[in-house]
Amino acid sequence: MAAPSAPRSFLQHRIVRQKALPVPSRSMKSRVLLTMGAFACVYALIASRLVMLGLAEPTSAASYISAQDSVAASRPDLVDRNGEILATDIKTASLYAEPRKIVDVDEAFEGLSSVLPELRQPSVRNRLASNAGFIWLKRELTPAQQQKIHNLGIPGIGFLQENRRFYPGGPTASHIVGSTNVDNQGIAGMELAIDRAWLRDLQAAGFAANKAIEPVRLSVDIRVQHVVRDELIRAMERYHAIAAAGIVLDAQTGEVVAMSSVPDYDPNDRSEALDKDKLNRATGGVYEMGSVFKGFTVAMALDSGKVTVEDSFDATRPIRAGGRTISDFHGKNRILSVPEIFIYSSNIGTVKMMLTAGINAQQEFMKKIGLTDRMDTELPEVATPLLPARWRELEAMTISFGHGISVTPMQTAVAAAALVNGGKLIPPTFYPRDRVTAEALAKQVISKRTSAIVRYLYQLNVLSGSGKRAAVPGYMVGGKTGTAEKVENGHYVANKRRNSFLSAFPMDDPRYVVLVMLDEPKPEREGIGATAGLNAAPTVANIIRRTAPMLGVLPKFGEGADTIPVSY
Repeated sequence: MAAPSAPRSFLQHRIVRQKALPVPSRSMKSRVLLTMGAFACVYALIASRLVMLGLAEPTSAASYISAQDSVAASRPDLVDRNGEILATDIKTASLYAEPRKIVDVDEAFEGLSSVLPELRQPSVRNRLASNAGFIWLKRELTPAQQQKIHNLGIPGIGFLQENRRFYPGGPTASHIVGSTNVDNQGIAGMELAIDRAWLRDLQAAGFAANKAIEPVRLSVDIRVQHVVRDELIRAMERYHAIAAAGIVLDAQTGEVVAMSSVPDYDPNDRSEALDKDKLNRATGGVYEMGSVFKGFTVAMALDSGKVTVEDSFDATRPIRAGGRTISDFHGKNRILSVPEIFIYSSNIGTVKMMLTAGINAQQEFMKKIGLTDRMDTELPEVATPLLPARWRELEAMTISFGHGISVTPMQTAVAAAALVNGGKLIPPTFYPRDRVTAEALAKQVISKRTSAIVRYLYQLNVLSGSGKRAAVPGYMVGGKTGTAEKVENGHYVANKRRNSFLSAFPMDDPRYVVLVMLDEPKPEREGIGATAGLNAAPTVANIIRRTAPMLGVLPKFGEGADTIPVSY
């Protein structure tokens, strides 16, 4: 039996075991190196992409911040004289994209256009596929649209909250309040006025970003404004007119209490404001106002001292001048006193009064009461009067009864306020103004005595003349009608008129001037006329009847309630 071998040493055992392990092949080493290289390439690509995004981020962020700043600027609420909101900011969402972050352009394009079909345009897809950092896609989304797009979960698509202007009254005071653009910047009316005055500078300095600004109070009374607009719409329907304008002006302060021009527009729908038929006729259009100018001519003649209220003028025959014939619509064919010239609206008598005072006196007076220069007020939409190229005798004659010169209805109302308020011309304003401030701004243009006579003539015309249908029991209304033929292709058209009634109340101490203008009114029914006394005058009466209680003017009844004392 063989003897057992000696035990192996530890070193020998290790050597034997190492010899038993398999030796890696060359191909295995290659695979390991290839795998490591692939991972290195992937990490390198990721790193380079991160670097690119990091470098691009400042531009994208800057664009985002710039857009955010541009939409965050606040506007002050606009309120009426009683604190009722006329315009305010509301929050809305706008859609934007960051094309560099969009993973699948086609998916994004199809998803967005499924919610907003107006985005299904090649130009939109091209913008989404661009390398831009920030682009607007749609401003002012509805909540439903925002939710649907949010549910799509598209990378690179987001929303910015911005301010949008909202007008609770819709079109009620659109031509006063105005409107804003998609960036919430004023583009018309008092919205534009406050931008120009101070808001634009405030926003540029960064003091209007998402901050509450003190409301801006206007002189308008939204209750009176509603009545004026409502009566104008009713008059257009009743008399088949194509347009109308109405003004209520405080004769003591120059405050515009109401001003409406219809057809009008809803400032919540900006596209409507572009309609040329919806312009602001009260301040933005100029017109021949017709016989309402006879009040200015009478005041001029009386204030010149060359004509007195006891004078009479021969209106027996028409006047021939410059190849034209000036006659009366319903001539009395006799000598007329000054009050008769006014209440019968005699063109012949008015011309002779003007000639007695003089053409130079007429020119100076028209300028003095603000009818030959552009009106100065806060509202941006103010037209410049159209004057005759040469102010000769014939032109002076026609201007005396409201033809040959075109002015805005607001200018007419402001000048009329000076005739009845004691002779003080007060610049109009769309902001609240007290009597002390108005007194400091006022300019005396006629004497108090002349003003008293004009008030008497205005009231006499409503009691006994062409303005009878403007009478409102208890309110001592006075005024003057104006029926002006329209001009087409350089010629007056007999069957197209622009009718006006210029009035004030109460005539013993006038507080308010009311002016209504109807464009191309037709007879209310077959067999009657379509003059201002038949349509504009009753429209004024309706406005006064409804608004006088709102304005705090109490009616007066009883003996002497319809007369005012005048000393000659």
